[in-house]
Amino acid sequence: MHDTTCNTIVGTVIGFPHGSQTTRIKVAETAQSLSDGAEEFDMVINIGSLRSGDVQYIRDEIAAVVQAAAPRTVKVILECCYLTRDEIAAASRAAIDAGAHFVKTSTGTGPEGAKVNDVRFLRAQVGDKLGVKAAGGIRTLPDALEMIHAGASRIGTSSTQAILDELMT
Repeated sequence: MHDTTCNTIVGTVIGFPHGSQTTRIKVAETAQSLSDGAEEFDMVINIGSLRSGDVQYIRDEIAAVVQAAAPRTVKVILECCYLTRDEIAAASRAAIDAGAHFVKTSTGTGPEGAKVNDVRFLRAQVGDKLGVKAAGGIRTLPDALEMIHAGASRIGTSSTQAILDELMT
């Protein structure tokens, strides 16, 4: 008999969509979501703090969410379209140091989604220490494959069925 069970992992966002909440609020969101059954957490960093040069704040907020979610997966959303390469590199190091599991290109709500160059840059920053999730604007199989070839280990898309249909044809 063929097993037709589907193992679905429930994920949620923390600090969505702009990351401007305090660390205490992000930790409370994480704890409540964990209690409600979430198994993975995509947290938006405090972009303003990073842009102001306060990388320690970013490292500390990521570490606090990672601790609150432990041992569950935490993906750190950088929203690359708002950041310089130096800021992306600093946030990537902070994510590694804080024990996160992934860095992620975007929320999908900003003016730009995933860009191939951002995925390549993130992969270069984190190496094999973290996963890279490309999200936002990935609508076709060629889009998804381009991100995977650039170094994405996960894809975030609202076009899953269309991509799977393309794959199966």
